[in-house]
Amino acid sequence: MFNNEYYNLIHLEFTAGQIAGILEGEVDGNPEIAVHKLAKIEDGETGSLTFLSNPKYTSFIYSTKASVTLVNKDFVPDQELTTTLIKVDDAYHSFSKLLKYYSEVKVSKVGIESPVFKSDSLIHGKDLYMGAFAYVGENVTLGDNVKIYPNVYIGDEVTIGDNVIVFAGAKIYPDAIIGNNCVINSGAIIGADGFGFAPDQKGGYTKIPQTGNVILEDNVDVGAGTTIDRATMGSTILRKGVKLDNQIQIAHNVEIGEYTVIAAQTGVAGSTRIGKHCMIGGQVGIVGHITIGDNVRIQAQSGIGRSVKDNEILQGSPSFNYGDYNKSYVHFKNLPKIVKRIDGIEKKNKL
Repeated sequence: MFNNEYYNLIHLEFTAGQIAGILEGEVDGNPEIAVHKLAKIEDGETGSLTFLSNPKYTSFIYSTKASVTLVNKDFVPDQELTTTLIKVDDAYHSFSKLLKYYSEVKVSKVGIESPVFKSDSLIHGKDLYMGAFAYVGENVTLGDNVKIYPNVYIGDEVTIGDNVIVFAGAKIYPDAIIGNNCVINSGAIIGADGFGFAPDQKGGYTKIPQTGNVILEDNVDVGAGTTIDRATMGSTILRKGVKLDNQIQIAHNVEIGEYTVIAAQTGVAGSTRIGKHCMIGGQVGIVGHITIGDNVRIQAQSGIGRSVKDNEILQGSPSFNYGDYNKSYVHFKNLPKIVKRIDGIEKKNKL
């Protein structure tokens, strides 16, 4: 019943009173007013539901055209409102619930479209969706509630767990192992050859066969256009809960620890080990064959050329301690003034 009510909210009209019942909230205003879509508070329209949790957006609640607004229970308006309020313990969390179910409804497709290619050796669980022009190779195993969108390629001997979504155009090369509750976004490539070449006596390069695979443990998200290379031998591994943004390069034999998050355009070179609960900003470059500890924070556009201990916070290229970086940057910004002062002192001393 709970899920069906959320489905109705997204696809039909639902009253403020009904939504308050779902979210265990209190209505302040018209409990019969209906909504059929979600919106940001500044873009709210008649028939939409929005939320207010960040105080800097408070001014918008007095001008929003949204029919219903979720607010925290301690919110007290100091002007007249045209929107009906639903007061909840945590407006952001409650709105996130609605977004979650909205997303689930959007990807709740079941069935196999035509044309597709799927090997006779395919083993799959219940509620499979396979979009048009998908390709699934030999000896593939798919769990329950797997959603494979159009133009996806899944190579031979791939194993995919339950509740996995592979969006349009993603490619999963042979032998990959994908855990439960993973999301692989459009254009991602899982298991392409690592960048392995050995110089030869003629000045060229000989390709080193990449015979390993990629393993994504449970609850891993892979952003659009991100590439994760198969290992030369063994496995490239993303541990449970890892979240990768768009356009990231993970090289062969890299291992990323549990619940580490990495922002867009970061590149990690081969055989590097990254610890648990790290946060890595955008456009970070990390050299190969080093170890990064747990709970490390790396600011955007940093270059990491050495191993990093637990709990370090780094910035710069080459990177160093975040606090020292900020102190040094103050002097760097003032460098023209400092040089001018030094020139003045030198001239005065010459006189």
